Amino acid sequence: MTDTPEQPSRLDRIENLAIRNTEAIANLTVKIDNLTDNVNELTSNVDRVLARSAILDDVLLELRDSHEQHQRNFEEHQRTTNAALNQLGAILLQLTRIDPQN
Repeated sequence: MTDTPEQPSRLDRIENLAIRNTEAIANLTVKIDNLTDNVNELTSNVDRVLARSAILDDVLLELRDSHEQHQRNFEEHQRTTNAALNQLGAILLQLTRIDPQN
């Protein structure tokens, strides 16, 4: 009699497939859990970035408004200073034209 390896029965093959499928499902479940954690972390990071962006947008708007107000104030002060210098120049001119003998 020759030794022939025994062929696994159909039931054994089905059982092995079920075990492999169960292991594959367990591995996929772990990967899905890790992916879910990564997506949750990414979502949290995006939420923080968007919140900070909104704050920075508000700050930039305030800075722009403040800059425009400072620019208007500077222009007004420049006009006032120029007007005062012109008046002082006119007064100086009148003072130099006055005859000291009168």
